[in-house]
Amino acid sequence: MFIQTEQTPNPETLKFLPGRVVMTEGTAFFQNIEEASNSPFAKRLFNVDGIKGVFFGSDFITITKSENTTWEILKPIALGAIMDHYNSDDETLISEEKTKGKESLKSDSSDSDIVKQIKELLDTRVRPAVAMDGGDIVYQNFEDGIVYLHMQGACSGCPSSTATLKMGIENMLKHYVPEVKEVRPIDV
Repeated sequence: MFIQTEQTPNPETLKFLPGRVVMTEGTAFFQNIEEASNSPFAKRLFNVDGIKGVFFGSDFITITKSENTTWEILKPIALGAIMDHYNSDDETLISEEKTKGKESLKSDSSDSDIVKQIKELLDTRVRPAVAMDGGDIVYQNFEDGIVYLHMQGACSGCPSSTATLKMGIENMLKHYVPEVKEVRPIDV
C-alpha cells in the first residue's frame, strides 16, 4: 500500500492520501481520543504519541501534531498506523454520529431562502477548495447578518484560516447574498 502525503497551509497538519475510501459519507473530526470512542481508526491514530487531531474526509486523513513533535519522527509512525488500519477489519466509524460536516450544509425545511443560498454556496464553492487543503467547513448559524462557521481538519487552528474566512468566504458570501454582513469562526 502506497500512501501519499501533502503539505497543508497549517504547518502542524499533514494530509495523508491512502488511495482508498476513508469515509463513504460526510466527514469526521476528532480533537482527542475521548471524542474518538466510535472510531477504531481515530483511536489507533491517537495512540501515536504526538497526534492531537484527526480529520477524515472521503479519501484523505488529516493529522494534526502537537507543537513539540516533528513530522520527521511522527510521519513514519502515522503511516504505519494508517496501514495497520487498512490491514485490519476495523471500520473507520462504528456509528455515523460524528459525520456532521456534510449534513450541516443540507437544506432543512425550516431554512430560510437566505440560509439555503448560503449553504449552497458553501457546499459548491467553498468545501471543495477547503477539502483540497485537508479540511472542512461546517455551517452553524446565520443570525443578524452574521454567518457562523466551524473550521475542521487542517483548517482548525491554521494561521491562515482567519484570512480564508474574512477575505475569501466572507467576500464571496457578501457578493452573492447581500444580507450577509460578516462571517465569524466558532469553536465547537
